[in-house]
Amino acid sequence: MSQRDLKEAFVSNLSGTSLQEVGLGTFISPLCLINRGLLLILYQQAKGTFPLPLPLISHLLLDFSVLVLPLVVSCTVLSGLLHQVIASLALVAACVFCCIRRTDGRPSTRHSKTTVGTFLQSHVQFNHVPFVTVFRVLVNVKTAISILAVDFSVFPRRYAKTETYGTGVMDFGVGAYVFANALVCPEARRKNISGSKMNHIKKQLLSVWPLVVLGMVRLVSVKMTDYQEHVTEYGVHWNFFFTLAIVRVVASTLLAILPVSQSWVCSLLISGIYQLTLETSGLKAFIVHNNDREKDFLHANKEGIFSVVGYVAIYMAGVQVGLYVMQPRSQVKEWLKVLLNLLLGSVVLYAALYTCQTLVEPVSRRLSNLPFFLWSVAQSMFFLSCLGIADMVLLFSKRTSGSHFVPSSWNLHEKQSDSNKKTGEIDRFCLLQAVSRNQLLFFLLANVMTGLTNSVVDTLGCSSSFSVCVLLTYMFMNCFVICGLHHCGITVKFW
Repeated sequence: MSQRDLKEAFVSNLSGTSLQEVGLGTFISPLCLINRGLLLILYQQAKGTFPLPLPLISHLLLDFSVLVLPLVVSCTVLSGLLHQVIASLALVAACVFCCIRRTDGRPSTRHSKTTVGTFLQSHVQFNHVPFVTVFRVLVNVKTAISILAVDFSVFPRRYAKTETYGTGVMDFGVGAYVFANALVCPEARRKNISGSKMNHIKKQLLSVWPLVVLGMVRLVSVKMTDYQEHVTEYGVHWNFFFTLAIVRVVASTLLAILPVSQSWVCSLLISGIYQLTLETSGLKAFIVHNNDREKDFLHANKEGIFSVVGYVAIYMAGVQVGLYVMQPRSQVKEWLKVLLNLLLGSVVLYAALYTCQTLVEPVSRRLSNLPFFLWSVAQSMFFLSCLGIADMVLLFSKRTSGSHFVPSSWNLHEKQSDSNKKTGEIDRFCLLQAVSRNQLLFFLLANVMTGLTNSVVDTLGCSSSFSVCVLLTYMFMNCFVICGLHHCGITVKFW
């Protein structure tokens, strides 16, 4: 077999992992976020100054070491020790929190007398929702790690995309990426449509041209370089950029016609009717078993074309969640109620998923069926709520310690204007803010770097230690470029 055939076979015919393992991995990012925030608070208490010395390099190294490195090792060399990894991260967080409380244990300080009751009555500044931003960034970061890591043997095959049925970590990543885009779409942020609905639809058609161009560039580059491709993932000519573009246009058209507040009903109807079609027609057999790729464009790209239906349903559900989460609130207890409702919603959807998998069929990203829709939305809501809880832990720590400067987290409403200026300065050195500023560019850069790495490294023959070193170098280069642009105030737009 050629090297190309070997690499294609390496990512084919996989069946995924358990729902429990995917859910367990969800806790790693929130714990990393808490550790990073607590370390910054501890530094502020110890030194009384902020930012760190040599801020551009030191903050990048801190964010990379605490936020990115654990994600890389937990899906490679430590993938079989997830319980120990999570317990270790939780222990570090508890120790740092205790150090903060001891450091702030001086008598007669106002902050040391803070109680849970007064914390719940506190008000936060509502100019954005930090955990939504962090959710979108971390989905992007995890995607960037996975698209290269999957080509190395150190990356467990159970985490890769499944062939037809199953739940791989990368399967969830695709659904989460669509969900993340929907959370902050104009409709979720309650932006009014200017002009007629037809003009709005035309504007949406024009707005996705960068995705179409990127899809064409990827298609041409893959064919010209004879790069390995898993045909049953999207098809012969299709790729994820085309899916994102069509989902955006179709969803925006539906939201221009139907009430935005009822998008969850629309998402359930779309996914339910599509599942009914799969069960009562020959569509499922056509997608899974028909291998005549040369007949026409539809046969060649059947997975990419028909899976759009499921992704539109996920997008519509994401709009509903975004509409709920982005509502103006100020009190801490109101936000805790939001997080509780997200958790409850996730539990309900997981119960529905269990029923569907028992009575209908298992999760299938390839079909983008009803169980895949339920799983993607349920797991996304669970991840979102975990990040929100992590943000609450940091807010409580900031209030009790009197430290304000933790980027990409909530701030108390009582802060002074000079502190706001200081926070803006600190955000210039934050990796999360940097990726948030240029998310599409980060995704594109990761794809380009993945192709370059595969062209110069024998990914199948690498040792575990060398593979991890390559992955860390690749991620550091991506982060370094994106942080440099952010520090210079550069936002790269393709339209």
